[in-house]
Amino acid sequence: MSNSTAPIRIQGLSEIADGYSAVLCDVWGVVHNGVRSFPAGREALARFRDGGGTVVLLTNAPRLSQPIIDQLRSLGVEDTSYDAVVTSGDVTRDLLAKRGKAKALHIGTDNHLPLYAGLDITLTDGLEADVICCTGLRDDEHESPDDYDEELKSYAARGLPMICANPDLVVERGNRFIWCAGSLAERYRSFGGTTLVAGKPHKPIYDAALARAEVLRGMPIDRSRVLAIGDGAPTDLTGACGQGLDVLFVTGGIHAANFGPTESPEAGAVGRFLEMEQIGARAFLPHLQW
Repeated sequence: MSNSTAPIRIQGLSEIADGYSAVLCDVWGVVHNGVRSFPAGREALARFRDGGGTVVLLTNAPRLSQPIIDQLRSLGVEDTSYDAVVTSGDVTRDLLAKRGKAKALHIGTDNHLPLYAGLDITLTDGLEADVICCTGLRDDEHESPDDYDEELKSYAARGLPMICANPDLVVERGNRFIWCAGSLAERYRSFGGTTLVAGKPHKPIYDAALARAEVLRGMPIDRSRVLAIGDGAPTDLTGACGQGLDVLFVTGGIHAANFGPTESPEAGAVGRFLEMEQIGARAFLPHLQW
């Protein structure tokens, strides 16, 4: 594996693309920011596919794949930029299905309720629930994790397990940072609660993405031929390194303030950051481009 705490600075994906058969690419922060998509990133993925590569978009979104595909289209991301989408919501649904019949407390917005469709799950309040499924804050425009402390402490005291459908702590929405389900899961653990986390950096979502890539290519893929692209250290980079995958670090995302000018990240600062986080990358660039 070629990841290190002294990754090379590249100008574009084309400099290293020949070494890979498949890309597992983060979505939010690399392909779009929730408000607009990034043309250079879209083009880079499309050109990788034009060269015979397979692109699986890998996202911690707490929804099933089809709504994410619809969102990508609404933001101008062409279908030609990727082959498949695998979401944290897909993995969460699998975890819920394995529980069989259950009473669940849903913490999140009503937009995520389709996650439970067709499952033997009854949605109820915290008094009757035997499991919590957290997809996010109920009002992520105005709330913070602090607003949930007393509620979470009471559930932790009862020993309710929490399935976290989005391990991200925060995400960019336009030029703002929005709290995600991972922030509540982290708070829940601090109160002694048990959490099951569905998405990156955990193994199940990578297994699902790699399996999908192999089906698309019609053959097994050696992990040395898979490149993970992402901007988040706790999720994208940690997860990929843990799975033995090479990493292309997009420094202009959620950690941009650590590296000096966004368009000219300082190699020394990138290296110090990776060393502090105890992870590595093969290469870095400020924004995904070809």
